[in-house]
Amino acid sequence: MNSTVYSKDGKELRTIELADTVFGLPINEDLIWYAINNELANKRQGNACTKDRGEVHGSNAKPYRQKGTGHARRGDKKSPLLVGGGTIFGPKPRDFSWSLPKKAKRQAIKVILSLKAQSDMLKIIEDFSIESGKTKDLAGLLKNFNPGLRTVLILKDDDRMLKRAAANIPWLHYLSYNRLRAHDLFYGRQVLMLETAAKNLNDFYGPGGPAGNSPAVEGNADGGSAAEEPKEAAE
Repeated sequence: MNSTVYSKDGKELRTIELADTVFGLPINEDLIWYAINNELANKRQGNACTKDRGEVHGSNAKPYRQKGTGHARRGDKKSPLLVGGGTIFGPKPRDFSWSLPKKAKRQAIKVILSLKAQSDMLKIIEDFSIESGKTKDLAGLLKNFNPGLRTVLILKDDDRMLKRAAANIPWLHYLSYNRLRAHDLFYGRQVLMLETAAKNLNDFYGPGGPAGNSPAVEGNADGGSAAEEPKEAAE
């Protein structure tokens, strides 16, 4: 598929070919959900902790005698029924992380890129850099591309000064082409991609690349997984 390359002023310059194996895949909503859920789960600290009645500091003595007071019977002041007592079935530190197969992660990124391309939410921009590293210089450039929308900028490399300029823009998120995150990509209202980053993605996720085809999780038009071809019976 072909896409238009825009200048820094927002004017059309030329066209660039985007690999169908990266930007032209059918949408698999289930795979996108698993990828985003996996990222959010792995970010959780899991350090919430409460004390049960055995961990609360206090005396084990009964507050009053068992019978004859007219009150309900009580064991000790650490009871979960009393203010300041223990917590029943409260959270304890735990690990919320879980693993998603590498092929599924890579396929989810390609599916999200395809979704953005097919929804006209992806724009390719000629390569640029912010030599000064100043936020106002980058903000002035982005005025030509719907400023204010939740935007994802995909970089061609680790441009330190460009990242520095983008850090103080609240609606802008930046990602390197080889370290994309499904959550940021999916929820971005528009994706701005440098021209070299688009070419790198063609090679990186294309056939023969470091993160090439993932046949085990290729999506059908219905959003399901592709069925494996039957093997021929052994003679």
